[in-house]
Amino acid sequence: QPQLVESGGGLVQPGGTLRLSCAGAGFTFSVYDISWYRQAPGKQRELVATITSEHDTKYATSVEGRFTISRDDAKKMVYLQMNSLTPEDTAVYYCNADLNGMLNYWGKGTLVTVSS
Repeated sequence: QPQLVESGGGLVQPGGTLRLSCAGAGFTFSVYDISWYRQAPGKQRELVATITSEHDTKYATSVEGRFTISRDDAKKMVYLQMNSLTPEDTAVYYCNADLNGMLNYWGKGTLVTVSS
């Protein structure tokens, strides 16, 4: 059964850092593009960052220069290093695995709260 499990969320002060992790299982992890999405209260889910199966990366403008996505295919893990966090980064963060739009899996999310 394919699954993605996020971890690493929590409460952090503005300007702080967090590293989110996403563990994959039950599918050929290395051939999938993996993305992080987030959904803030009352807002639509938005794409934060993507790392392709070729390890190319792209970021939303709002996080460019502050967030870094990486992957370890041997461990079936993807990470999102988040620096210089602001209250606007508060959201539930979801991991997504996509294979050319044909197969797509979601995790259940991890909550990040940025507040003093």
